[in-house]
Amino acid sequence: MRSFSPIFLLLLPFVVARAEPIGEVDTVFKWIGPDHKILVEAHDDPKVNGVTCYTSRAKTGGIKGALGVAEDRSEAAIACRQVGPISFAKPLPEQEEVFSERISLVFKKLRIVRMVDRKRNTLVYLTYAERLIEGSPQNSVTAVPVDRATPIPVK
Repeated sequence: MRSFSPIFLLLLPFVVARAEPIGEVDTVFKWIGPDHKILVEAHDDPKVNGVTCYTSRAKTGGIKGALGVAEDRSEAAIACRQVGPISFAKPLPEQEEVFSERISLVFKKLRIVRMVDRKRNTLVYLTYAERLIEGSPQNSVTAVPVDRATPIPVK
C-alpha cells in the first residue's frame, strides 16, 4: 500500500472544507452566457461532527460570469443545523474561520466564522463577504445549541 505524500496531508483540510452544491434557481435570464442565479451550498464544519451550514448567495451570469470575471454580490444567508450526533475531536478556539470561498476574480471572499457561546453551550456561525479594499456590513448569523450533556471543549 502506498503512503500519502506530505503535500497531500497539508492540503487535506482544504479538500475537506469545500462547499457541496445543493441546488440553484435562476433569477435573471441572460441572452448570452449563463443566467444570474441563487446558489444553495452545504458546508460541513470540519471540526464539529454533526453540524452542517447551508448558505445561499447570488451568482452573476452573463458574459462576465461565464468568463469568471464577474464580481458576485455581497449578500448571503446562512442556516446551520445539527444533522447528526454532535462531537468534537479536539477543543475549539473561541472564534475561528471555518470556510472561505472566492466570489470574485481577485478582490472578494465569502467567509463563515464559528464562535463559541460558552454560557449557552451554543455554536454561533456568521457569514459575510470580505473585500480587499472595503468589506460589506451585510451579514447573516445562525446558531446551533449543543446539548448540555456535551459541553463544547474550548482552547
